[in-house]
Amino acid sequence: MRLIKKSSVAATPSETEKSKTPSATSHRRQFIKRAAGVVSLGATGTATQLAAEKLPESWQVPGGDFSNYGQPRTAIDSPIRWVSADRSLSGDGVSWTPLHALEGTITPNGLHFERHHNGVPVIDPARWQLTIHGAVKQPLVFDLNTLHRYPMTSRISFIECGGNSNSLWHPTPAQAPTGYVHGLVSCSEWTGVPLSVLMDEAGIDKNARWLIADGYDASGVAVSIPMDKILDDTLVALYQNGEPVRPENGFPARLLVPGWEGIVNVKWLRALRASDVPQMSRFDTVSYTDLQKDGSIERFSFEMGVKSVITSPTAGDTLSQHGYHQISGLAWTGSGQVSRVEVSTDGGNHWIEAVLQPPVLDKALTRFRLPWRWDGAPVTLRSRAYDSNGLAQPDRATLLENRGTNMYYHYNAVVVFSIAADGSVRHVYA
Repeated sequence: MRLIKKSSVAATPSETEKSKTPSATSHRRQFIKRAAGVVSLGATGTATQLAAEKLPESWQVPGGDFSNYGQPRTAIDSPIRWVSADRSLSGDGVSWTPLHALEGTITPNGLHFERHHNGVPVIDPARWQLTIHGAVKQPLVFDLNTLHRYPMTSRISFIECGGNSNSLWHPTPAQAPTGYVHGLVSCSEWTGVPLSVLMDEAGIDKNARWLIADGYDASGVAVSIPMDKILDDTLVALYQNGEPVRPENGFPARLLVPGWEGIVNVKWLRALRASDVPQMSRFDTVSYTDLQKDGSIERFSFEMGVKSVITSPTAGDTLSQHGYHQISGLAWTGSGQVSRVEVSTDGGNHWIEAVLQPPVLDKALTRFRLPWRWDGAPVTLRSRAYDSNGLAQPDRATLLENRGTNMYYHYNAVVVFSIAADGSVRHVYA
């Protein structure tokens, strides 16, 4: 039932501060007790009435046909992506995952965010090849059938565009639901061949510190990735959530570089070249580069910072009833795994540790939840995440102080929602 229509280290709340606020367990017990009471009150007298009512005619006849591939219930009330395309450039644009309309942590394939620089290439799998060359002992060429013969592994991992949430660098907060501001992040189970296996077969030259990856799309995406990361946990991904990677997400093969910004997760993979130096392509230099407040340039800032967002309630919602509601959201980090998420319902004066829904995985989205009682007074809600490497999500003032306002990428500050006395929810800056 729904009742509502890069990183900096932050201070840990003191024991005194924690003691002033009811624990998440206390809130949860009250929430469950209240919910159980609602169910039992409605049980008497309603069951008989329902049994006596005539069922809708559509429930009394055989249903419709089924299909070879399942579809959402209807196009009208199913979650959809919000698309923004540059009409002056063919195939250039983005689509946001509707995080606020989804549950759990796994993104359906059809709702995974997309960033295209020149459209989706049409690739014939029978003609596709992946070449490994450059500073290697033995250049290799794989067709799709050969690649499928190699040992595969699966891992659940998020991919986040470096430009996710970038509208919040602006002085006025965006008034859109969470997914349409922060939805350039999605999480899937990816299955493929560890790239370390293929590079080991090719034999890497001892001076090769970089791997240059490029794809078949017409925009000429080429990025430089440190070899240490390639040999650590990078996959040549062939499957997403159990089915072959879809064309929009890189069919027949893409890179999965866990925890690192989306651009290095190259789609429609074409070639991998070992090198002693980065290529310094336009995607290494002009794009996906951070302009610091002193005017200097930071390049190769690959790792995504620790971050959390409340997905419910979100901007545009209206709380229709006083009493208990569930605050729910997502947290993630490119550095290890989420260790805890705290939620404040009183302007950041006190923080309550939310419940992390298992499994809590390395470099994957983590769902957090907190029962909360709203008494009808105006309030603000915010969450902040911490990770296993001691990093904490900064508040906006700290992020701007450290990074300045020239930035475009890697926004990960605490997000704040205000709830007015009439229950309306807006995005605000603290």
